[in-house]
Amino acid sequence: MNCPNCGTPLPDGAAFCYKCGASVGRPGGAQSGPPGGLGGAPPPGQNPQGYGGPQAAQQSSAQVIAPAGATALKCPSCGAPISPKFGEMVITCEYCGTGITLGNQGWKDIQKHTMLPMRVTKDQVTSMIHDMMDKGVFKHHVQEESTLEEMNATYVPYWIIPISARTSIVATDEMQQMAQTATSAALMGVILGGMGGGFGGGRGGGGRRRSFDMSSLLGPAGEMLSRRMSPGLVLGVLGRRTMFYGGGMGMGMGGGGARKTYQLDQNYNFPVVAMKDLSEYQPKDYTFALSQRVLFDVSKIDKSIKVLNGDIGEDVAKAQARTMVDQLQSQKAHEQHHMIQQIHTDMDVSDGELLHVPVWFVRYDHKGKKYVFVIDGNSGAPINSMEL
Repeated sequence: MNCPNCGTPLPDGAAFCYKCGASVGRPGGAQSGPPGGLGGAPPPGQNPQGYGGPQAAQQSSAQVIAPAGATALKCPSCGAPISPKFGEMVITCEYCGTGITLGNQGWKDIQKHTMLPMRVTKDQVTSMIHDMMDKGVFKHHVQEESTLEEMNATYVPYWIIPISARTSIVATDEMQQMAQTATSAALMGVILGGMGGGFGGGRGGGGRRRSFDMSSLLGPAGEMLSRRMSPGLVLGVLGRRTMFYGGGMGMGMGGGGARKTYQLDQNYNFPVVAMKDLSEYQPKDYTFALSQRVLFDVSKIDKSIKVLNGDIGEDVAKAQARTMVDQLQSQKAHEQHHMIQQIHTDMDVSDGELLHVPVWFVRYDHKGKKYVFVIDGNSGAPINSMEL
């Protein structure tokens, strides 16, 4: 069947035209337009954020289009047949681009399904990788001496999970700790220098003990220093009088230091690759250019570029995102503070969206070593790179 408005070929049973948005008559005279919410393909020119309205999105989000064990179902937008393969949990309709996902209650349409446009050409990717492979003082002509084994572009599904992370950190104030240690060392040098003769006389006279009133010698600083000395040097503190052994010359400089509480707050739109086979290329600390995303429209993707489905659902993606954000917050905390005693992160995790990203996969062989590059086809930035 064809669209009565623009003539675009449509699958049998289609409810509306995925190209122009026109309603398609159904047997019996029933008419149906595109469903509300972000899941369906909007008419050309419509704003992705405004399409369908909040009420329509809420109604559509509660609709289960097929049970979990279904082996055949219809696209909720255009009515095209969809046959889930074993293990698939995220499927994109090859006709209209509507995304559906498998959850605890069954198959549902994805309310937020977006994409990033392809902006990086094959030649640009080759030039970028040339610079990456030849980076370094002793690396020259590495790419020219390597064999290109694979270079292809694919639209890969990512779950974008919004997370607000709040990390509380208890750490020692390093500057104060260093100042205390330096002060103690300086005072000890003054004391030992002034008492050199006394210690010598003590050793010459059979190792007699000699006592010094440090409070009268140095005031409050002397009393503080007496408390910081190691047991090898201090016999005891009696009132304000500290007893020294002639042979004990050690001193404890560690100290507890001053503990302070710091806060590390960060908002993330964390990407989780929706395919188990690509988990080794999972971004660690990478942000896509979400300001450039548009509603997913399969008609705007070159036919030579394959659009992949996924086998990781949103619930699993949320759990993975929590774990990786917790690790990332800990890493950032340790980069800022080197004497951390306690660390704890609280997170608020919101519903995600499915984002299809154009990704270049490139593999080179250089003298038996494999180099793999994963390049963002929208921005040209490296998502991941590794040596196998």
